[in-house]
Amino acid sequence: MDKIVVNSPAKINLGLNLVAKRNDGFHNLETIFYPLKLADKINISKSDCFIFTTNNLLLSSEKSNLVIKAKDLLEDFTKEKLNCNIYLEKNIPIGAGLGGGSSNAAVTLMALNKLFNLNLSNKTLYKLALTLGSDVPFFLNPIPSFATSRGEILNEISLKLKGYLLLVYPGIHISTKWAFENCTPRNNKINFEKIIKKMSLCDDLSDLLTNDFEEIVFSEYPDIKEIKEKLIEMGAYFTLMTGTGSSVYGIFHNKDNAEIAKEKFTKDFFTYIEKL
Repeated sequence: MDKIVVNSPAKINLGLNLVAKRNDGFHNLETIFYPLKLADKINISKSDCFIFTTNNLLLSSEKSNLVIKAKDLLEDFTKEKLNCNIYLEKNIPIGAGLGGGSSNAAVTLMALNKLFNLNLSNKTLYKLALTLGSDVPFFLNPIPSFATSRGEILNEISLKLKGYLLLVYPGIHISTKWAFENCTPRNNKINFEKIIKKMSLCDDLSDLLTNDFEEIVFSEYPDIKEIKEKLIEMGAYFTLMTGTGSSVYGIFHNKDNAEIAKEKFTKDFFTYIEKL
């Protein structure tokens, strides 16, 4: 095999509860990671030297790029030179709280492992992924999961959303560091039994799934709060900011309502609809 092409999916957070600050500087949290069909595409082919290119002008070829960091990490670990051309077709907005960079890192690890026959186990890939970011391990096997600790302890859950999801990204960059420094842990708990029952009824989930970061983000960036309010006004049966922002999603019972709502935002913002 000399070439591999792989999809790198986005995710949303169904609820995000900040539990407590840890001694190592990280925070314990609770969330449900839910994968989307929205995805980047990564093309990797063997070459005589390493070249990284992308269709997104905001991404550089510097070592801070998570795709390059993943490649370098594998080289350091295996002591092998992984010369290849990597082309990243970026479809997931950058800095949107959708896990695009983390997904790219995880998918790059898996793709290079396969392309160069490194034969690294899933356990080893998991450990490597965690050094790149707290949510990177999720994207090694992106299925609905309850995440705890830093977000790296994952428990698969049987969960299928219903309806049509409308994602709205206003292009506002929220500093993750700022968000965690200014959000106060509330030690909320996610009740899965009630959530799954309500989801099967396409019921409002606002009393069960909350995002602790909404209060501080909405206070600092009222335009993001306004997006959520408009989604509710236009009939979303559940809406929430994902991650530390700034993307907000609304879930609608039918496609027509989702499309009508999408038209309200498309002119100014990135929008995306997905059948759940």
